[in-house]
Amino acid sequence: MKLYYSPGACSLSPHIVLLEAGLPFTAVKTDLKTKKTESGGDYLSVNAKGSVPALELDDGQVLTEGPAIVQYLADQKPDSQLAPRFGTLERYRLMEMLNFISTELHKTFSPLFNPAASEDWKKAAVENLKKKFEWLAPRLAAHKFVLGDQFTVADAYLFTVLSWTKPLKIDLGPWPALAAYMARVRERPKVQQALKEEGLLS
Repeated sequence: MKLYYSPGACSLSPHIVLLEAGLPFTAVKTDLKTKKTESGGDYLSVNAKGSVPALELDDGQVLTEGPAIVQYLADQKPDSQLAPRFGTLERYRLMEMLNFISTELHKTFSPLFNPAASEDWKKAAVENLKKKFEWLAPRLAAHKFVLGDQFTVADAYLFTVLSWTKPLKIDLGPWPALAAYMARVRERPKVQQALKEEGLLS
């Protein structure tokens, strides 16, 4: 498999999952501005959407969209317990959280990375994020990970998205449960490895 990624982008999530699952893969660094891979290849020929992540399977098929990719990867190694079994309520709880992270957190961060976004728009986005953090913090104060005591693909995604607060200088201090969660996930050896491989460890 090949994972097309951009350092620190949402593609960090499947990068973590691939390492946690112990699946063999090649990481292909991609420039989202030029839409070129590190070797000069045309990324749009891989993923016409132009966004990361994209996962190229061994048979040449390409899977896109982070929440779909991480579930696919978890199901390749069910013993890793990175996702509950299909058909169980716990699996739908996982999907529920992946959707929350994708639509309520990830997309709310988007204007903060958009140079064309107005200051009012960015300010409104930060205030909206704070409301989401207020909902999320008590959940993570009561559990080690998103779904309880077991690390899952939802944690790889949440960690990735919340890590954007650092470069954006959004202080997690008012939500100590979120700060503690980030520190807890960051200490995982495979998370450390993914961060190192993407050049994100100082």
